[in-house]
Amino acid sequence: MADWNNQSPIYLQLADRLSQNLLDGQPPEGAAMPSVRVLAAEFALNPLTVNRALQAMVDAGLLESRRGLGMFVLPQASERLRASERERFLQTEWPQLVAKLERLGISAADLTWPKESA
Repeated sequence: MADWNNQSPIYLQLADRLSQNLLDGQPPEGAAMPSVRVLAAEFALNPLTVNRALQAMVDAGLLESRRGLGMFVLPQASERLRASERERFLQTEWPQLVAKLERLGISAADLTWPKESA
């Protein structure tokens, strides 16, 4: 069961979680999303909430609805999502992170970047 917060509507939180899955390639571009019933059961949510989340993803250009078949991941959805997430990070989260590092007296030299696995 998922943990939901009061910061934003649950359907938007679900859309964000499903979008994160898309960034990880699940499901891959061109593939079908799990059904509303499957997602509702997985996240213990009302199917109407799941429908709203999927519609938000359609509106964002990540999914398309195929009548009678379900929702499918659009080509280049990951690329579009990555670009918008990168922009949001650089505009919103990065300035907050830099301010916190400055408050704590942490410099770039104090930070280590994780080594890439081979």
